[in-house]
Amino acid sequence: MALTPLAHDRGYGELDEVLRAYVGQAADDTREEPSAALTAYLRHTWHTRPWALAVAESQLREYARTPPGRLRVRLGEFYALPDVGLADADVLDWLALLADHIRRSVDEGLVPAPASPATHWEWHARFPELGQFLGGWFSQDMPDEFDGHEAAVDDYAATTDRQLVARLVGEIRELLALGLDEAEYAVGVAELGMEVDVPAPYGPSGWLALIAARLG
Repeated sequence: MALTPLAHDRGYGELDEVLRAYVGQAADDTREEPSAALTAYLRHTWHTRPWALAVAESQLREYARTPPGRLRVRLGEFYALPDVGLADADVLDWLALLADHIRRSVDEGLVPAPASPATHWEWHARFPELGQFLGGWFSQDMPDEFDGHEAAVDDYAATTDRQLVARLVGEIRELLALGLDEAEYAVGVAELGMEVDVPAPYGPSGWLALIAARLG
């Protein structure tokens, strides 16, 4: 039988979070330097859930030491590692290398400085409600579902718990506080799931500011 959610989280939950950080990124960690993906994971986790770093280090190292045997594989009671572009023979050593980097980060206090999100995973980890909003209400199907951008925003406001709306407003203000240029904001909203253009005459930052003012 497959792992229960509790068994998955207890044994592999944070390992899974680390590996999700590699979606669309190269697993090119070296002994000297962590990859961009792992740096993004470290940066976000240090500043939001620092206690999870010890869990990640433990789960990565345990999987590298004792990968699932044939019985557990046959029963389905194991975590299936996603394909990260490495040869099967290299994966376990790579997991141990990630554990080493995380342990070094904790032991030596090597905390990545705050910065703008650098990977797809980091955009969504840092701005989860904004990702829900843009991906759910401004996908390529938006013109078929709503009369326009304002109607989509109104539908979000009418169908979403006010606490989540307030969270969205806070995330938009945090994003605007980064002071990115318009091209970088365009990349950000695309990473977060927006598949239509912002309405004229606004750029991405101006449109986000308008939404925060309306919903706030």
